[in-house]
Amino acid sequence: MKVRPSVSGFRPNIRFFADHSKLTVSLAAAAATATVMIAGAPGASAATVAGGSPSHESTLSVANLKAGVAKASNPTPKPGKPKPAKPKPAKPKPAKPKAASNGAKATAVPQDFTFYDSISPSLIPANQQIATYADGKYAVERSLVSNPDQVIWIDVNGRDANADCIDVEPGDATPARAATWVQHRLTAHPGSIAIIYTMRSEWGATKAAVAKLPASMQSQVRWWIADPTGHPHLVPGSQATQWYWGDDYDISMAEPGF
Repeated sequence: MKVRPSVSGFRPNIRFFADHSKLTVSLAAAAATATVMIAGAPGASAATVAGGSPSHESTLSVANLKAGVAKASNPTPKPGKPKPAKPKPAKPKPAKPKAASNGAKATAVPQDFTFYDSISPSLIPANQQIATYADGKYAVERSLVSNPDQVIWIDVNGRDANADCIDVEPGDATPARAATWVQHRLTAHPGSIAIIYTMRSEWGATKAAVAKLPASMQSQVRWWIADPTGHPHLVPGSQATQWYWGDDYDISMAEPGF
């Protein structure tokens, strides 16, 4: 049996790696690749990779290689630019009905109303508020109208304090006579109202005459003004306006409570 000198067999290896540096680098790279593949196999450990002899260097090398492979395959994403959040529109809230104070129920708002006047009440549409004449040439008998207490009775000469209205226009009562009639009516019927019907041309003189009465009486006067435009409306300052003139009847608009 021939004994192989251990020292002489070791030196050629050193010289081989020293003289072939490029090959040494290639072998080292191949070894690193194999190490990664073995390390990824199930059940592999640092000791297996190092040939059964675990050491600190082999463990550190495998850990570093695995970390490098993971970093290369899963690069850290760059943070994107933050996008401003879009404001969400608020949902409209249904309005809550306001409760009536002190538990009172809501009441309907009074509306303007229409009424008719004629020298022949029978020509006026049925079931309508009407006005007609209490005296003069075109006086109407109370028996000829239904519900005579609901009729607006017109005085044309200022002598009937029981009438509801006085007619102030050429040929009928004068502005001064209208003021006297208002005084007589409100004295005979305290707390009632006195309606004065007149045209725009007579309105100014009639208001001047009524202005001489006590303030309490003036506040009880209601103005019914003729302005036949053909369209329902209220002349400013009036409580009723006669807006239509017809052959059979005229039509007026009035405020609630007229």
